[in-house]
Amino acid sequence: MPRFHCPTPLPVGATLELPDSAARHVQVLRLQPEDTITLFNGEGGECEARITRMGRSDVLVEVVAHTAIEREAPREVHLALGMPANERMDWLVEKATELGVASLQPLQAERSVLRLAGERAEKKRKHWQGVAIAACEQSGRNRVPPVYAVQSVPAWLASPLPAQRLLLSLQPDSVPLAPYVATLDQGPLVFLSGPEGGLSPAEEQAARAHGFVPVSLGSRTLRADTAPLAALAALTLAR
Repeated sequence: MPRFHCPTPLPVGATLELPDSAARHVQVLRLQPEDTITLFNGEGGECEARITRMGRSDVLVEVVAHTAIEREAPREVHLALGMPANERMDWLVEKATELGVASLQPLQAERSVLRLAGERAEKKRKHWQGVAIAACEQSGRNRVPPVYAVQSVPAWLASPLPAQRLLLSLQPDSVPLAPYVATLDQGPLVFLSGPEGGLSPAEEQAARAHGFVPVSLGSRTLRADTAPLAALAALTLAR
């Protein structure tokens, strides 16, 4: 059954107009009155809805039933990463959402190739949020991970963060990720990964000073858009 994000209240029995993005997808799929679709608003669970009217640009549906089902990861992982260049960030946001990330924090690091600020940064953030929504529609997630505004590494480190903090590091004192995570509780954690070239020595030192534990994914050096996903898979898929 087609799934669509509908960021409005979804009371059972109500008739409502789909938002423009969902209505366009319904039109593209050539769905018809009496066809059923699945809606979710990001507040938990999902709803079965029946199409009652197909206009030229608007679509009306009746909410038929609500199912209190969740498909979230067993561990709440917040991912902070130095933004990779080109279109790799789109791919990273999509796959991180599929893997169950709780939130995404794009970071402007010293070695970042992609430089964003002001209106351009906010436009990119909105685009990435749309990528996350589409990934939820595809993967069955009913909660959309927020993509936060771009920040510098120092500003982000000074903000409130989960107590369990991990830093992807290539330094010799880093500990293997999987055995270390096995010693932690199932509470929320934040995972910090750098851009191409990694975090600068000053940024890594600052992260450690803020309680980040350096961890390693093994002897191979992974790309900036591969490493955080490998770590996320290890953190969210393990039970």
